[in-house]
Amino acid sequence: MQSQLDPLPNDLPFRIISKTIGRGAYASIKKAIPPEELHPVFAVKFIHKAYAVKHGRVSAKQIAMEVSLHSHIGQHPNIIEWFATGEDAVWKWIAMEYAEGGDLFDKIEADVGVSEDIAHFYFTQLISGVSYMHSKGVGHRDIKPENILLSDSGNLKIADFGLATLFEYNGKTKLSTTMCGSPPYIAPEVITCSKNGQSRNPPGYAANLVDIWSCGVVLFVLLVGNTPWDEPTPASWEFEEFTRTGGRSTDELWQKLPASVLSLLRGMLNVDVANRYNFERIKMHPWYTRKNPLLTPDGKMADPLGMAAQMLESMHIDFSQKPTASQRNPRQSQDAMDIDSNEKTSKFSFTQPETPINDIMFDWERPPRVHAAALSATQPANAKDADISRMTNSAAGPLFPSLADEPSMSQFASAPTVPLSLTQHARRFRDIVPNYSLTRFFSHLSSPLLLQMLRDALHQLNVPTPAIPQVQGRDHAAWIGVKTVDGRNCVLLGDIVVDTYISGDAELLEVRFVKVKGDPLEWRRFFKNVVVLCKDGVYIPGA
Repeated sequence: MQSQLDPLPNDLPFRIISKTIGRGAYASIKKAIPPEELHPVFAVKFIHKAYAVKHGRVSAKQIAMEVSLHSHIGQHPNIIEWFATGEDAVWKWIAMEYAEGGDLFDKIEADVGVSEDIAHFYFTQLISGVSYMHSKGVGHRDIKPENILLSDSGNLKIADFGLATLFEYNGKTKLSTTMCGSPPYIAPEVITCSKNGQSRNPPGYAANLVDIWSCGVVLFVLLVGNTPWDEPTPASWEFEEFTRTGGRSTDELWQKLPASVLSLLRGMLNVDVANRYNFERIKMHPWYTRKNPLLTPDGKMADPLGMAAQMLESMHIDFSQKPTASQRNPRQSQDAMDIDSNEKTSKFSFTQPETPINDIMFDWERPPRVHAAALSATQPANAKDADISRMTNSAAGPLFPSLADEPSMSQFASAPTVPLSLTQHARRFRDIVPNYSLTRFFSHLSSPLLLQMLRDALHQLNVPTPAIPQVQGRDHAAWIGVKTVDGRNCVLLGDIVVDTYISGDAELLEVRFVKVKGDPLEWRRFFKNVVVLCKDGVYIPGA
């Protein structure tokens, strides 16, 4: 692909106010506001049409379908709302609700999960959104942690309708035959359909039942912080045992589950689609109808601050632990440099390419600064633009009195804890659980020493790195592209971005792990492994 993409449209009916906040295989997401107003802040997805068709194996018709179906279902409190769309010769843009709370699974600890009450809360909201979608005849077909976001108040939002389909219209239903989804979350009948795809009349699958299977896997992940298998085929020993025992697996992950939820999971993860639970049976199950102090009768959050504190407390890095893989019996890892093309897609043919758009215009937005500093001379001069600067997470004013009070620092405490300063001054869910990812740390080392430490850690984890970390024209101290496979043998793509950070009289380096593609929990596990290997370079206030 060319090193410099075509410029974004210059006649947009809104003002872009941020760098990239999300990036996919052929799209970038930025924040925007109305032309003459500061609110509301919304998200705009920019799709490079030629790149999507050439590298993403999607047609212009499929892109149009995403817009059409999203606009059809985007009126539910647990679904990202659709606002408008437009295009020019190169780009198509979709304006939608901005999920101000960020990714839900960024706030869940790998291999730990969340409490039963929190899992129940988010599961009921997920089922509410997906069942509404199905009532409109739309199947998502890609329910997974990457596509589950949060509002600023911590409520669940289902996103990304690039693989959605209309399975019911005017009382008539149709089966799907397209292979799509992520291996750990995909239903087995989708794979069976793909294997028979060369026949004249390949068996189809019901998109709504596929979504129910995926919701079951998501519930499992919420409770234990890991997927039950890497793929639902006999090649996975965990799945083979699950089917052989009728859902009574002896695998250690299943032993962590509350007994009351097991029958619900077995119903949702029933390989026999004729007997798989539908929404009526799910909503009648005793675990679904259980009392939950975090949930109001109308499905809202009863105690936002208490729930946020619980979630932040669960995020913890133990420096005494050795790096871990997600599987108990991890496979021999393939060479991560070989995953670009069809190494994985020879078996799973997906619609998204493994190599995403990578361009200077898609530089990542930085999280809020913590230090108390006045606006610099490079900051906007007038009040309106200063407000925009604050809205875009720039260095425009202190959010916390010191770095020790910054939410991401709590994960490095010797014992899981939430800074008292956070809970004392918090008014909303996101005042405790930030919208940005917690996969970042600060270092007191010099840039050369830190970069060498990072490179050594990546080498120990068999992650290839460039000879010299690149900044690619961006305004950063260093920028390391990450291309590897996770413990479930799925692709992980992202960036390690190093920036200079001034805190009081001290100058530190901020190291952010920004995921582009892959499971958020696997990315979190990768981050933890690198941090443990770099523990001597991690700055911990008061340590």
